[in-house]
Amino acid sequence: MSNQSPDRQDSIHLLKECDAGAKMAVSSIDDVLESVANEELHTLLQDSKRRHKQLGERTAQALTALCSEGKEPPLLAKGMSAMKTGMKMLTGSADQKAADLITEGCNMGVKSLCRYLNEYPAANQEAKSLANELIGEEEQLSRSMRPFL
Repeated sequence: MSNQSPDRQDSIHLLKECDAGAKMAVSSIDDVLESVANEELHTLLQDSKRRHKQLGERTAQALTALCSEGKEPPLLAKGMSAMKTGMKMLTGSADQKAADLITEGCNMGVKSLCRYLNEYPAANQEAKSLANELIGEEEQLSRSMRPFL
């Protein structure tokens, strides 16, 4: 990959991180969804899951256009997230715990994506736009969880 232009390299790296982030979000939402009793919370999570999947699909298309493949979230991160979710969901209100876990995940996602935007400054506009859309989705989901905390 070293013979590629810096903007192409940065675009691929940023898009791969967006792909992994969107997949991690879908997985995290799935982890809590079946435990959620509140209909409004369930709908908010389902809608966000759909939007994360759409962003993931658009990211995959952008990677394909650059002759690259997506990135799975690290297995350790997925495993730790699932374990933490399982443990937290055992006590207290499932809706409150789900909102708390999703908020934490959103905050980590925003932080990571902002770091990657800074780390890959030469990325093309499409990659930056997708990263910013994903950040926006994470921020909106986090805000929508507040009434359930």
